This record gives sequence, C-alpha cells and structure tokens, in this order.
Amino acid sequence: MTEASPTHHRPANLQQLRESGWVSKPVKRELHDNFLKALASGEDLFPGIVGYEDTVVPEVNIALLASHDMLFLGEKGQGKSRLMRTLVRFLDEEVPYLDIPGVPLHEDPCSPVTTVAKRFLAEHSPAETPIKWWKREDRYAERLSPGTKFADIIGEIDPSKLASGVSMSTEEALHFGLIPRMHRGIFAMNELPELDELVQVGLFNILEERDVQIRGFPVRFEIDVLILFSANPSTYNRSGKVIPQLKDRIGSVIHTHYPRERDLGIKILEQEAKVDLGGDYPVVVPYFMKELIEQITIQARKSKYIDQQSGVSARFSIANYGTMIASARQRSVLLGEKPAVPRISDLGHLYSSSLGKLELDMMGSHQMSERQVLDAVIAEAIRNVFNQYVEEHGLQEIAEIFGKGVKIEVGDMLPSAHYADRLKRVPPVWDKAFEVNAASDPAVRASCVEFVLAGLYSLDRISRSQQHGHIRYEIE
Repeated sequence: MTEASPTHHRPANLQQLRESGWVSKPVKRELHDNFLKALASGEDLFPGIVGYEDTVVPEVNIALLASHDMLFLGEKGQGKSRLMRTLVRFLDEEVPYLDIPGVPLHEDPCSPVTTVAKRFLAEHSPAETPIKWWKREDRYAERLSPGTKFADIIGEIDPSKLASGVSMSTEEALHFGLIPRMHRGIFAMNELPELDELVQVGLFNILEERDVQIRGFPVRFEIDVLILFSANPSTYNRSGKVIPQLKDRIGSVIHTHYPRERDLGIKILEQEAKVDLGGDYPVVVPYFMKELIEQITIQARKSKYIDQQSGVSARFSIANYGTMIASARQRSVLLGEKPAVPRISDLGHLYSSSLGKLELDMMGSHQMSERQVLDAVIAEAIRNVFNQYVEEHGLQEIAEIFGKGVKIEVGDMLPSAHYADRLKRVPPVWDKAFEVNAASDPAVRASCVEFVLAGLYSLDRISRSQQHGHIRYEIE
C-alpha cells in the first residue's frame, strides 16, 4: 500500500502536491492497485479471518480486482462485517483533499466534483489552494439498515439554505448523507433487505449513475465510492425484500459460511474471545472443554428446535466460553484452588450467555422452553465429543475405573479433592486422551472425571440424579 510521507514533508497546497508527483486515482482503482501489490508480496491479505482461505477469500480477491461493489451473503456471526472492514487496509494510508470552506466532501484536489470546489480552483492559484490529508481509517463508514432514512445515507434539502436564497435545484441546497460524504471512500450497509424501498431506489441510482437525486432534483456529480452490503440469505432471497434493479447492479455476491471443521471454530473462538487466562487466578482449559463449547454451537446449528434460517452466531461460542471460564475462576477464588480448570458442571451457567441468542423454531420446538432446548443441545454435544474419545481410546479402559456400585457427586463448587478421594488411581489412557496431566493435578482430574461421567451417562451406561444443584452419578 502507498505510505504517506512524514507530516512535515507532506504537501500543504495544490502546487506542492502537483510537484510531489502524487497521482489521483478513483477509489476502486486505488484498492485494485494496492491489493495487487499485497497479493504479489505474499503477505497475509486478511489478518484474523480464519476458515475462508479456500472459499470466501478467493471470491473477495476477484471482486477487488474486478472493481466490483459487493454483497456479503450469509447468516449471522459469519464475519461479514469484519470482512468489509478489513478492506480498509487496501486504501492508501492517507489521501489529500481540498481544505476550502463550503465544500461538504473530501474533494480530490486534482479532480473536484462539486460546483463550489470547481469555482474555487478557477478563482485561485494552485499555491493559494490549501489541502489536508484524510486518513485511511476515516474513509470507511457503515450503517445498520433498520430505521435508516433516505436523508441519513443520501441526503435532504436543507431549509436553512433555501431561506438564504440558494436555488433548490443546486447542490448548495443539499445536506448530504453518509454516502456522498464518503466520496473517495468505502460505505457499507448492513442488513440490506431491511432497508426501506425508497432508500433502495436511491442506492440503485447511485450504483447505476453514481449521482445524487433528492426530491426529484438531480444534482449531477460523480460520487466515487465503493459500496458494500451484507444480508442474510433467508431475507435477501425473499421476494420483494430487495428491489430487482438493485440486486442487478451489485457486482459480486460473496457467500460466507460457518467453520467447516470444529478445530477451525475453536481457533476462531480462541482468537476472538480475548479472555485473559493468566493473572492471580490462572485458568487452564483442557482441549476437550473447548471442543464441547464449540460442539454446543455446532449442535445448535443442526437442531430441529432452533430456527436455522436465523443461524447461530460465532458469538454464541465466544459468550459461552467466557461464561465457562468465569465459573471456573470463581471456584478457584472461593476454594483457593490454582489453577482453575473448567468442568462439565460449569456448563450449567450457560443459560445466562445462551438464552436470547437462540431463536426457537416454533414448528419444531413443540412447546419446549429455551432452557429445555439448550439442555438437549448440550447433552447432544457431550455425547458427540465423548463418542469421538471412545472411538480413539476405547470405552472399556475409560469406564472400568469406576467399577460397580460407585457413587460420585459432582458440582461446580465442589473442591477438586472431592473427586480425588473417590478415585485412587487414574487410567493411563486419560493422560493420552485429554492431553493434560490428570494423574498429578487434582483440578484437571476433576474435569476429566466429570467429562467421563457425563459421557457415560449420555451413552446410558450409568444413571444420574440431581438435587440442590448437585448431580450424583451411579454405576449400578
């Protein structure tokens, strides 16, 4: 990408800018050229974007090189907004603009579009024409569709300017909305199908002609802007939600998706959760607990009780991960145990971070409450993850440690020693299966015990009873 010169070396007027050799480019050309340099250099094009390397990223690359406006189509929590914001990195670090009164846009000093700017250049020498510099991060704006009015993103006639004698048919009479103000930048509209039809017509005109029409008065100047949209397939494809003419003018449709593999979901979870596992009360999270958190989300996305058209966001995993760690850390503080190690019983607190993020399918849920649906989803996730460990390590060796007639009580506030007292030895397979030293750390052992007990119960190998917040497993 083009780097700006140090502040004291930057041109301060149009004459110095011309002498510097700076070249004016439309924003899509600027993005095209900077992206091409980044692609050729082999650098990471989309830092922090995980799981899209072979699917979404190539389509975005091609759309940038084709200089297309884009629609990111996918369910909630698939990184659509993050992808749109990432495109800012392909803008120049700074670009110059005319610093003259009465100009509402960041005008290109070499190619102004407003009447006021053109008049100023005609009446002043290049040395008398001041310029300033517009930073990359300020050249991006986005808006959420619900409640957005025509005046918000396109503009409105300003009564105060009419009162001063300005003609209604000139641009001086207008108060510009977000899109004209992002001239030479990037504008993103989230949830396009929720946008009022009148606003969609205005967007269609901008995409088609790159000019502004407000209340029937065409104010013709070419708006230089890359326009991005996001939408959920269930609403975007519904007849009448998006006018056909607008759909037809969007250059590229980029289809996003949820992680194809659980390990990728865990990688995203670890990256986005930003949970501090250190400090005075450190937390060690066994990998199988991360697998369970992500598998709960995967099961929710498959559940017949949950509205799949709405989707289940990656934020569902992130919030649940934070809740699980918080529960483990609370136990660590109250019981004086270090490190804190999350257990299955910590998942009993997921109601607070899960309910409200799931939309029930009213046809499939059959009077089930959100809590009942979540309980079913968690139970299925435990069964799924435990089955994979059984396949790899064998059920018999994992289960035999409990023997016959053993009763074990578990709970999120029980000390780890409670579990160690009931298990005098640990099967060697545990250390291999759980990638943690269950033999030497009581807190890790407690986490392993709860996982195995919950897994055996999910396979109907043991019975379970619950009272006063504690769960008792019994091997009959």
